[in-house]
Amino acid sequence: MIQIGETTISTDLVTKLFTCDLQRCKGACCVLGDSGAPVDETEKVLLQEIFPSISAFLSPEGIRAIEKLGTTVTDSDNECVTPLIEGKECAYVVFENEIARCGIEKAFLAGVVTFRKPLSCFLYPVRIKKFMTFEAVNYDNWTVCDPARILGASLQTPVYEFTAPALQQKYGEEWFQALKLAAKEIKED
Repeated sequence: MIQIGETTISTDLVTKLFTCDLQRCKGACCVLGDSGAPVDETEKVLLQEIFPSISAFLSPEGIRAIEKLGTTVTDSDNECVTPLIEGKECAYVVFENEIARCGIEKAFLAGVVTFRKPLSCFLYPVRIKKFMTFEAVNYDNWTVCDPARILGASLQTPVYEFTAPALQQKYGEEWFQALKLAAKEIKED
């Protein structure tokens, strides 16, 4: 484990290799699973505010699900998450050439909103669990991401490098530089 400030980071972020391969996985992480993407309180409010602006980037089915269920829902673990379309894909997903993409991110890239997407999505395959005195930063090894591990291995991209922009957004540049230094030390061992 790596300790930086009030975070405990799994060494898997340094030792495991990962680069999303949407052409092979088709965005399965946005379609499969028991519930939607985790959303924090700030993001919950943002999604309510930006829904009218992003609806043009969503599917009719996604819009109906959001109008019926809300911009966020509470899942069986009592966590705030994005709603699903009929218990399947995230309501914010749109399909392009059979690949699941985030409608929120499409609106962001078009300059319509300043919110990219829920941090839990941006960080994936990194998951953060909050405890009383620290946050655990872990790598989520899900079989739907096997193509990402294959591509990551061929490109030699560690998880922390693949998720660098999201980790920097969450923890800041100083924290990320400390993680890079720790990664260098681990690789030298």
